[in-house]
Amino acid sequence: MSGGRELVLETLRRATSQEAEILKPAEQQLQLWETEPGFYSTLVEIFSEYSLEVNVRWLAVLYFKNGVDRYWRKTAPKAISEEEKTRIRCGLLHNLREPVSQVATQLAVLIAKIARVDCPREWPDLLPSLFEAVKSSDDIVRHRSLLTLHHVVKQLASKRLAADRRTFQELTNQMFSFLWELWRLQTEMFLSGGGPDVERTVPSLELSHLTLKILRKLVIHGFKKPEESEDAIIFLKSLFEQVKVMLTFRKQNESFEHIKTVSEKYIVLLTKVLRDMLEDFPFSYVQFIKPTLELAVFYIFTPNGDGLIFERFIVQCLNLIKAVLLCPEYKPCKVVEETKNPHTLEAFRIKSNFFSTSVLAGMCHKLISHYFLLTPEDLEVWDSDPEGFCMEVEGGESWKYSLRPCTETLFVALFHEHRGALTSVLMEMVQSSQHPVDPSDFVGLLQKDAVYNAVGLAAFELFDDIDFDQWFTTFLINELKVKDSNYRIIRRRVIWLIGQWTRVKFSPEHRPTLYEACIHLLASEEDFVVRLSAAMTLKHSVDDFEFDPEQFMPYLPTIFGLLFNLLKEAHECDTKMQVLHVMSFMIEVVGVGIQPHVAPLAQYLPGLWSESADHNMLRCAILTTLVHIVTGLMRESERLHEFLINIIRVSTDVGEDCHVYLMEDGLSLWLTTLENTAHPHDALLHLYDNMMPLLELSTENLRLCLQITTAYILLCPQQFLAIYGTRLVETFRSMMTDLKSDAIILVLRAVEMILRVLPAEGAALLQPLLPGMMKVVAEGDKYPMVMSMYLSVVARLVLYAEPIFTWIVNQAATNESTSPEEMLEHITSVWSDKLAVVSPEERRKLCALGLAHLCGSGWPPVMKVWPLAITAIVEVVYDVTMEDSNQDKLVINGGRMGSPEPYELETEHVLRRQAVAQRDPVHTTSLREFLGQQMKRLQGSTSPAAIMTLAQDLEENCRKVLEEVTVP
Repeated sequence: MSGGRELVLETLRRATSQEAEILKPAEQQLQLWETEPGFYSTLVEIFSEYSLEVNVRWLAVLYFKNGVDRYWRKTAPKAISEEEKTRIRCGLLHNLREPVSQVATQLAVLIAKIARVDCPREWPDLLPSLFEAVKSSDDIVRHRSLLTLHHVVKQLASKRLAADRRTFQELTNQMFSFLWELWRLQTEMFLSGGGPDVERTVPSLELSHLTLKILRKLVIHGFKKPEESEDAIIFLKSLFEQVKVMLTFRKQNESFEHIKTVSEKYIVLLTKVLRDMLEDFPFSYVQFIKPTLELAVFYIFTPNGDGLIFERFIVQCLNLIKAVLLCPEYKPCKVVEETKNPHTLEAFRIKSNFFSTSVLAGMCHKLISHYFLLTPEDLEVWDSDPEGFCMEVEGGESWKYSLRPCTETLFVALFHEHRGALTSVLMEMVQSSQHPVDPSDFVGLLQKDAVYNAVGLAAFELFDDIDFDQWFTTFLINELKVKDSNYRIIRRRVIWLIGQWTRVKFSPEHRPTLYEACIHLLASEEDFVVRLSAAMTLKHSVDDFEFDPEQFMPYLPTIFGLLFNLLKEAHECDTKMQVLHVMSFMIEVVGVGIQPHVAPLAQYLPGLWSESADHNMLRCAILTTLVHIVTGLMRESERLHEFLINIIRVSTDVGEDCHVYLMEDGLSLWLTTLENTAHPHDALLHLYDNMMPLLELSTENLRLCLQITTAYILLCPQQFLAIYGTRLVETFRSMMTDLKSDAIILVLRAVEMILRVLPAEGAALLQPLLPGMMKVVAEGDKYPMVMSMYLSVVARLVLYAEPIFTWIVNQAATNESTSPEEMLEHITSVWSDKLAVVSPEERRKLCALGLAHLCGSGWPPVMKVWPLAITAIVEVVYDVTMEDSNQDKLVINGGRMGSPEPYELETEHVLRRQAVAQRDPVHTTSLREFLGQQMKRLQGSTSPAAIMTLAQDLEENCRKVLEEVTVP
């Protein structure tokens, strides 16, 4: 692009236009230049000229960064030439004075991307140049060079190949001391610059913060064993004191908003370095366990932290304590003396010494009486946005990393690790909270709420210490009856607490009282938050192994109607999902008992589906609920087909963006709908258009896809196979070459079902697939389960469509360049050899029936291995024959074959499957009698001399055959 600088510059200017007719052609032109030699050098020239418009320079950086991703590597198609790369690298190193911070950040990221590929071999002067720039007296050069170094180190630290890690460790040895000293000096500079001129220390504060970011990556990823580096240990030791100093610095300068913000980020980063070390090098961190715990407890659980600490720092400290408590490397064997690792023993000793009874009691009291309390901000949200309060305080995604969940998880970890010391502390607080609280005593209400919260969180640990049934009947149930508005705090907490304990220790005889209490709250409580808590408690009460559906059924109509009202009242998608989940779970556990009560919900869901077009997670909840509704309604669900088919079509259409989220639930609903359909119709049949792309892609939902296919084959075989049969068989044929064993079995089950439902027509339809299957049988080297399926399909061909069987033998022989006679002999030999490993018993009998039919054919290739085949068949005869009556047990039990399993409902699909099983030869034909008939057939087509020869061949090893099988 010699001489093209002005042209590129003008095109970039046009590409920043807000007018589409100017913007689009410029973008197209820039894309055409992406592979032109010299284009990226020109971009470097442009974004390095600070007098140009910022938006133009910004766009030049972005195009350059995209080009690095695509064309920088030597192996990339149309890669940037080495000569141009050299010019670019040189230009970038002279560009550390960028005045615009956003452009500077993009440039730093850009240089780091190149460094990931080129440093240090192709770009050895990068790091030395950056170190030299860091020493500059120009503040902006120092900041830009440190910013670039930070992103370079971040990229290099992320490489995971062993050689790259060794290189990074070598680089760390070269730069760590320099950077640590730089960090120390910059820290001293901003700490010593207090008073009225404190704002002049901001550059040093920001440089110190950047350097600390670099040191974090170096100390975590640059040392194989950090404890062996004196510099690393000194640096880590200094962090504890630095936290204390920075907390004081932040307090002193909290009136300066920018300094306060950077200081908070700085303090959090200090704790993150400690957390990273603990997680990545737990044994190296043993020496820091005590100072870590001392620091965290000093500020978080004593008055010393008052006025100094802030929420993100509290969260980090709580997480540090929890990480020390739960670190698996710090936990000895149950018998401590059996622990071999000295580091584990030392860590255990330090923890045991630190967590004394008094320390634990103090932490427990502070967590409950201070950190568990609802704040004025919480109560304000409760009043102004009840659903938002439920999403946050009840553990919504937005608060996952906020203070309350951290305090609660630390409390649970503390209680689990030190149950003996903390039980008495909590029980004492429970005793003091059991007395009624005046609704006007707001502090008392909040304290009781916090104590009840602790009892709910520690429910599993308090199993033997609290008589919850007595507490429920004596105190808790009465607290739900207090009507005062302020007492809603306790009503919500009590019903939540009961929900926690129903899964731990709650007598069945008290469940009706609980159901009545929930009905009372759902029906008469004005506060939405309390009603939602009652709904969630109902969910916990039915999600329990002691749940009695019969005990629950009298309350079902009222509860279901009240939950439906709550669902309609909710506005937020997250809240609707919660209520819908409760209702869905209830439908699942009561099964067909839901039929009289589900109509209003079924009528409401189409509208909710339409409203939730932009909320895929809510749509997932709707799909799950519909699965349970259809299961409960059974064949009555056919009246919902119009709606069901529409949402199944949307959920499973690979052309719809939402299919990524809805596919699995949509397929589950599709299968359930088919299983409960008695009368097929065109709309349901043509829904299968969505399935073909899924089968061709062999997605992770292949099992569901093939189950749906099998359900169609049972539901309407003629119509279904007439439309989709040819394409389906071709899809199966192409799939089989790439599938693993489990998936092959699934495909073969669908193939077998075609033969079971339509024997002759199915065999003709499957012809393109069969030669490949015959080849696999001839090879005989598949896993037993896979081989069982292949032999089953071949056996059905022999029994149902002998001409097609002979055709595929001829095809297989042609494909393998052998004669049909040799191929048939080999297949019969493999079949006889593998019959013993076929499972289950029904499938082994099927294969024996097919082999017996071959043995009665009199075909010369079969006769060559006839003794081996008969011996294998007779073994199966013994397996399926009852000793007392000499009857075939699979024929006697044939009436029950295909019946639902104990966990299955008797759906239309199960009835169809049972009907197919009842007419299957496995359950209608005695193997013993069938073998006798085949021997008679053989006698009719074979000379007496040949029969005598066969008998002699059998006599030595198969005398029992002659005793069991009498040829008239």
